[in-house]
Amino acid sequence: MKKYILIICLTLGLAESGCKRDYLDLNTNPNTPSAASPDLLLSGALKTTAGFVNSGSYVMYAAWVGYLSQSTGYQPFVALEQYQFTTSSYDAWTTPYLNISNYTALQNAAPSANYAAIAKIMIAYDYEGLVDNYNNIPYTTAIQGTGNLNPTYTAGPAVYADLMKQLDAAITAIQGAAATAAKPTGADIMYGGNMTNWIKFANTLKLRLCMRVSTNPNQSALYGTFKAAVAATSALGYIDTTNPASVNPGYTNSDANGGQQSPLWLNYGTSASGTAFTNRAQYQANSFNANLLGSNQDPRLIRIYAPSPTPAAATTTTAQLLPGSAVNTYPDANGKLQAVVSTTFGDSQPPTAPSGGLTPSLVGPGILKSPTMPGMILSAEESLFLQAEAAKNGVIAGGVAAAQTFYNAGITASFVDLNAQVNTVGSSAPLSPAASATQFYTGAYAYPTAGTDAQQEQAIITQKYIALSLFGAFEAFNEERRTGYPNVPTSIYPGANAPNQVTRIFYPFVEYQTNAASVAAQPTVDKFNSKIFWAIGA
Repeated sequence: MKKYILIICLTLGLAESGCKRDYLDLNTNPNTPSAASPDLLLSGALKTTAGFVNSGSYVMYAAWVGYLSQSTGYQPFVALEQYQFTTSSYDAWTTPYLNISNYTALQNAAPSANYAAIAKIMIAYDYEGLVDNYNNIPYTTAIQGTGNLNPTYTAGPAVYADLMKQLDAAITAIQGAAATAAKPTGADIMYGGNMTNWIKFANTLKLRLCMRVSTNPNQSALYGTFKAAVAATSALGYIDTTNPASVNPGYTNSDANGGQQSPLWLNYGTSASGTAFTNRAQYQANSFNANLLGSNQDPRLIRIYAPSPTPAAATTTTAQLLPGSAVNTYPDANGKLQAVVSTTFGDSQPPTAPSGGLTPSLVGPGILKSPTMPGMILSAEESLFLQAEAAKNGVIAGGVAAAQTFYNAGITASFVDLNAQVNTVGSSAPLSPAASATQFYTGAYAYPTAGTDAQQEQAIITQKYIALSLFGAFEAFNEERRTGYPNVPTSIYPGANAPNQVTRIFYPFVEYQTNAASVAAQPTVDKFNSKIFWAIGA
């Protein structure tokens, strides 16, 4: 499928002799559903989903949750670092609703139950993201075209409850589809028409919905319903390292048409001509995550973050620089000590080492594998840690032993995905990533089998946090709001004075323009106190 993008472009016959930047994008208005073929609808919608969740749309969460800091080479971005955002600051709304419109068009035009089920699963994925960003959203009356231009809002718990039903319906539809029913192959840029993998993806989404409501006692009734729904399909299995939910329409290292690289690369990498893309220039390593890794001598440190270009200045200990900055070190595959220089979120001063020369670290090679890497929708690591928590809670079978097995498997998946290797200074023979991971099954990372439920929860979510660096920033932010782990400090920028972590963003300005009465009927949003229904204290 290396040439799939070009094939799609030629098939579409777009104006102006070639593809635009939106060569696989479809709708620009959710009230005018796409009339493209089912295959094109599927490919385009999946590409849009991956493009959104891996783009700069969630960079604020990467900063707030301790993965990235604003570049000290730029003027401070006060709206981010002082939490002075408004309805115009962030929009995690428009693209998901357009994406749902395209999946809805696919569902209506589906040539078989398999196509329709895939559309239903991806609609559920998008709606969960909308609830997790905004809580109450247009749902039952949304995506009705000119039949309803002002949809009313549905409460977050009710949306979640119906999403569980929709996922069950999708699984049942796939299971009941005739053997001769059409399956997408080349058009399915996530699973190539493997419907067993689509069932496992849907089942993993069910598990995520269930675990999301598991920690808030006010949602105990919904949690009980969800546990029964999960139990009914748990034997069908979940995503693992053999079938992560990732998309690749044929990304290529080309700057044509606005860039055809993988969306995370377009976000934090460099162009084919070597120019830094916007967020590569504007963000650098955050000391919270860097210190967490460095203090445990975790080799993922130099894979998540790129070592400073001047590693000769590195020492064997962690040296504090300016008040908000730090340097952590780890030997690379050749046994040479490398330094990761990081700053605390809100620190506007460039780091200055006593010996000089160290510069802030950017997003590392374990995250930015290549311009052609897939766009992640839901990773194996996330699924494995979900299963660890579910086993701990008795939602799926196995108890403590299964929780520990899934937990260790999640760590291993993270090491392998990042190509992280345990090494020692002066050595040129590092352990393989899988063998390296086993070194962390004990010690500070060991799963606390004899510990309290809270200690086990903290271990799972902390390792999940590390494993989601950086592509899973939104999910990591959700988990901190849900569990309190890890306890990421707020911005140190003067005047920020945040009482706690941001609890949610505002409905976007476009909604106040186009659906004013419905959004005005919602409770007033406070960025530090208004909570998604599943969050701590909601």
